[in-house]
Amino acid sequence: MYEALSALGSVVLDPYLLFLIFATTIIGIVIGVLPGLGATTGAALLLPFTLTMDPVHAIAVLATIYVSATFAGSITAILINTPGTSAAAATTFDGFPLAQRGEAGRALGIAVIASTFGGIVSVIVLCFAAPLLARVAYEFRPPEYFALTIFGLSMLASISAGGAVKNLIGGVFGVWLSTIGAERVTAIERFMFGNYELYEGLSFVPVMIGLFAMSELLVQSKMANQAVEYIKMKAVQLPSREDYKKIWKTVLRSSGIGTFIGILPAEGATVASMIGYSEAKRWSKNKEEFGKGSIEGIAGAESANNAATGGAMVPTMVLGIPGSGTTAIILVGLMVHGLRPGPYLFNEQVTAVYQIFGSMFVANVMFLLMGLYAAKVFARISLVPAAILWPIVFALSVIGAYALNSSMLDIWIVLIFGVIGFLARRFGFAVAPIAVGLILGKMVEVNLQNSLKIFSGEWWQIFTQPLAVFFLVLAFLGLCGPQLFRLATRGSFEAKDGKSD
Repeated sequence: MYEALSALGSVVLDPYLLFLIFATTIIGIVIGVLPGLGATTGAALLLPFTLTMDPVHAIAVLATIYVSATFAGSITAILINTPGTSAAAATTFDGFPLAQRGEAGRALGIAVIASTFGGIVSVIVLCFAAPLLARVAYEFRPPEYFALTIFGLSMLASISAGGAVKNLIGGVFGVWLSTIGAERVTAIERFMFGNYELYEGLSFVPVMIGLFAMSELLVQSKMANQAVEYIKMKAVQLPSREDYKKIWKTVLRSSGIGTFIGILPAEGATVASMIGYSEAKRWSKNKEEFGKGSIEGIAGAESANNAATGGAMVPTMVLGIPGSGTTAIILVGLMVHGLRPGPYLFNEQVTAVYQIFGSMFVANVMFLLMGLYAAKVFARISLVPAAILWPIVFALSVIGAYALNSSMLDIWIVLIFGVIGFLARRFGFAVAPIAVGLILGKMVEVNLQNSLKIFSGEWWQIFTQPLAVFFLVLAFLGLCGPQLFRLATRGSFEAKDGKSD
């Protein structure tokens, strides 16, 4: 415990790390306010540039991008009715109407306070929940990890708004991508087509840059000349005492909801914000205000989406299961820097782990100050013409991919997956399930192979392990539960109708 507290406190005593967090918070807010970028795209763009950093500093930078960009999406959501990130979509429901009434500063003040509180609560939960879960994870063997990974893949059904079937198709495509390269036991070549640069499989970094950054560039190219309505404001206003009385229950509730949703594998801030907003409306005494400028709606969405950032780091660091699209990129960063996700990370790298947690805490405090005193300046960044912004994104994507291995193949991978991501989005598929499927596919294969070795090839022995059965049952319920519930309720309604006849 002393070592953990010492590591948390060391963040404040490390001037270079503080400078990195400060600079990255600014970058994260800039990325967050630019419609079309967001935390995931920003993390994908910065990932190659963190490879030469100290591991702790690198992951701290990516985590800071995550929390600050998630908050910053609310600025444009309120001022121009365009969420900078998908996690801020629910904020537009009441943020923009409140701004249209001339209360943009008040709306942003509510968003800043709610975001900061939700983020800090989630980091505190992360500090306590992650080590406890790590102790449980020590009992996991390959059969349990295999079943857990299957559960993580089943959660892809609800990772985004693309629809369960399309999300699962994307996840399966990602799992197939993970098989490219030489099979690790037999060295049989799979889908390499004679290109021996693919012997060790697809490199995660260029795939992530292509799926998130390059595909977004292609999507946004259709909106180059789109005009937006910008609402001016004098300054951000701190919530009044009456405002605090009205929103404190909502903020507490949504912070808890967001943290819990974030901990679930493959969920994230977007899902959390929607549920946080819905629950705020459900429990509100002023339901009629929602959609017309309710501060409870803003507080519910913003505290939930920022709380999800800390929650999503729990399965990412403890189990190696990404809690969101952005944490999939952070997971890649952990692996590239030799910080093996899992329970051993909390035993062998305690100082590094808690320095990362401390960095997230400091980042939340920093974006509180910047949100209160510089939101008006940051809002102006959203007016940068697309003709200037997206060539810069393209250049950063290509440079970042090439810098990794100095390989032209990586540039081709970025371009190919940029087109794949663009086509996927065009036909209603989300790209996050593809990325998560690519990461989890390796885990599925490795743990299944190790399980078969343990049981001498008798795969059904996996079902004799209680924890493995538990996760497989959860996966089944996650996939088939809604349909079974509909069938059960339909049957009960038909029975009642039969009796009434």
